[in-house]
Amino acid sequence: MTQIRPQPLTDAGFAAFGDVLDCSGTPDVMINQNMCGRFHDRARLDFGGGLSGLSLFDATPRSFPYTLDLMERHPLGSQAFVPMHQHPFLVIVAEDDGGVPGQPQAFITAAGQAINIHRNTWHGVLTPLQAPGLFAVIDRIGPEPNLEEYRFDEPYIIAP
Repeated sequence: MTQIRPQPLTDAGFAAFGDVLDCSGTPDVMINQNMCGRFHDRARLDFGGGLSGLSLFDATPRSFPYTLDLMERHPLGSQAFVPMHQHPFLVIVAEDDGGVPGQPQAFITAAGQAINIHRNTWHGVLTPLQAPGLFAVIDRIGPEPNLEEYRFDEPYIIAP
């Protein structure tokens, strides 16, 4: 089995796969009587003609070493994961390689970071590293199938 070490989640390292959502830098504008910084329009949300939906996910926490044997992608829209806690979570993504995932890359978020995975990007399942595993998920809602899965013949091991 091939072992992968997760890297810290950064804008530059994740740019090919999606958007890092956080409140870094200076707010774009101050609102609410100058008591709230608005970090405006931080994700490229793409619903491909479908409706945007907000769902709540409650995922079982995972631990290291983590076995990666399945990746998925959503060809019709992006998918944003916003943790409803301050705990890091594991993000696994891969570039497309002729219709299947290429070499996976793993990232660990920092407290306060969320992600938006671009349309048609291979990614691992939601992987919180501790309870609670609560996330708000913003993605495409529509009648067309929007999920492709790929199972690896030989799994990868993600270890810190």
